[in-house]
Amino acid sequence: MRAAREAWAYETRTGRGGAKRFYAPGALPADVQAAVFLRTPNLTQPSVDLAPAKAKPRKPAQITEAQLQAAWQRYEAVEQHLKSEARRRLQALQAVEQLVADGMLLTKARELVAVQLQRENVRGASAATLGRWAALVDGVEKQHRLALLVPSYAGGTMTVDIPVEAWDAFKADYLRVEAPTASGCYERVQRLARVHGWVLPSLKTFQRRIEKEMPRGVLVLARKGREAFDRTFPAQERDRSMFHALEGVNADGHKFDVFVRWPDGTIARPIMVGVQCLYSGKVLGYRIAETESADLVRFSFRDVIERYGIPEKVWLDNGRGFASKMLTGGVANRFRFKVRPDDPVGILTGMDCEIHWTTPYHGQAKPIERAWLDMCDRISKHPAFAGAYTGNKPDAKPENYGSKAVPLDEFVRVLNEEIAAHNAREGRRSRVCGRKYSFDQVFSASYAQSTIRKASVEQLRQLLLATDTVTADARDGSVRLAGNRYWSEAIARYAGKKVMLRFDPEALHTSVEVYSLANVHIGTAECIAAVGFADTVAAKEHARAKKQFRRAAQQQLEAERRMSAAKLAKQLPSPVPESLPPAGVVAPLFGKRAAKPQPQQAMPEPLQRTGTDDREEAFGSLMERIAARQQGNSFYVPRGADE
Repeated sequence: MRAAREAWAYETRTGRGGAKRFYAPGALPADVQAAVFLRTPNLTQPSVDLAPAKAKPRKPAQITEAQLQAAWQRYEAVEQHLKSEARRRLQALQAVEQLVADGMLLTKARELVAVQLQRENVRGASAATLGRWAALVDGVEKQHRLALLVPSYAGGTMTVDIPVEAWDAFKADYLRVEAPTASGCYERVQRLARVHGWVLPSLKTFQRRIEKEMPRGVLVLARKGREAFDRTFPAQERDRSMFHALEGVNADGHKFDVFVRWPDGTIARPIMVGVQCLYSGKVLGYRIAETESADLVRFSFRDVIERYGIPEKVWLDNGRGFASKMLTGGVANRFRFKVRPDDPVGILTGMDCEIHWTTPYHGQAKPIERAWLDMCDRISKHPAFAGAYTGNKPDAKPENYGSKAVPLDEFVRVLNEEIAAHNAREGRRSRVCGRKYSFDQVFSASYAQSTIRKASVEQLRQLLLATDTVTADARDGSVRLAGNRYWSEAIARYAGKKVMLRFDPEALHTSVEVYSLANVHIGTAECIAAVGFADTVAAKEHARAKKQFRRAAQQQLEAERRMSAAKLAKQLPSPVPESLPPAGVVAPLFGKRAAKPQPQQAMPEPLQRTGTDDREEAFGSLMERIAARQQGNSFYVPRGADE
């Protein structure tokens, strides 16, 4: 309305939205120019502007580089309202310069800008004030003016002195790990003040002085302990994208907050040992049991090695199960047990895995701890376990605590499903997944392009659980373990002997590996399942297998028998008669013992020698005595007597 009444000069420009009027700042009234330049000090002059006045020569700078640096440091240290005030002062000086450039007198320009500042409720705005602000930046380059225009005043507060003895007593009471309240400490200091006559300020004064003089780290260390103090230092962020799939793994145990009923009727919370790929975050293998042990750790790694391969680097927890000599024997930097030169080489050490130990009681060193956090929500609080959830701490028990125990088979089924879903969930926020892919996808992509070491069958057998010696059945050579019976042709020849078994406790229904007492592998024994008494189908299959076994043995026996017994007898040599040397001394016979001469009688046909008599004469005399005895018997009639 004022522009139309006073006929301000303008030019019309057609653009987006239609024709618009553009007013030249130099053609506006002085007060309007001051308001425009105060809000837009860097306004570009239109073509209808008057020619600007000649600029006055700039005075040499009266401020040093050190002073400029100090001014900028002060600018960074002051609060935002002081920075905003410096920005307002700079805009006011720029508006004055614009008015002067349009041909207005300096004093008039300052008066117009001061009036406009007063309309905006800026305290102390006047032409003299603008002059003082201009003196602060006289001869200074434009980029440094803002720091020099920061107000020099600062709010002052009165501080009341605290007696030294009272202050020391307050700190001694307040800076304790029991973390007493400030009011309680102040009350105890007041009791001392009545005795010693101290004049104490208010509790707020004590609190403000503590916050002002004590760094946060010191307060946390004194009142919360070392662990809380360590958490105040930023954790190291480790980039795991430097690995490839299976190059590095970490393992840890986790106890689920679920009551499970085990096959023997025991109700307990299961514990799981899991192995995670550091590159992808995928859980590669896991086993559950009632307690954490070296065997549980061993079978978790066996599942990973058998399915995927041998990892290059392994980060382990410092628990006894992980640091057992059976797994990591030979590693010098273990946290547990003593290292001796005669220690056996551990299974992982023997596979040339590089073992690393995480810091004790430091979960940030194990990325698998993040996976446990997901499983606490997705597994422990699964709807199938409603009533069996125990809570994650004693004071967080649900209302239905202990009302149910999940069967072990049901827990294992849900565990398998949820871990598979954990690995397949897309949109992971890790660096390698990029908020797009799943753990399975990035692991498979890297695994296909990486060099993976595979374990031999013999190495996998070493990861099986070894049992005490058992005696093979003396009749068929079968062995028994945990109520199951195992047999194979390879162990049949050890019938009645002691052998050693290696087995997977979760696959007892499949097979076991049989070793001799000298730790020599004999063979694999398959499980022979018991069948019902009236199961005819199983009986026929057993009879068929038995017949095949007998036929195979008969064929092998016939293959080994190349010569019959009759052929062997014909090839035996005749015995050679024994030739004795003459006796050195012959004992004489005297008296009745001397042999009497006998009348000569017809001797029967001599019998053929058998090769067992010493002398032919002795054999003949023996036969003569037998014949004489037979003749003396009245009942005996020799052949041919009737004739």
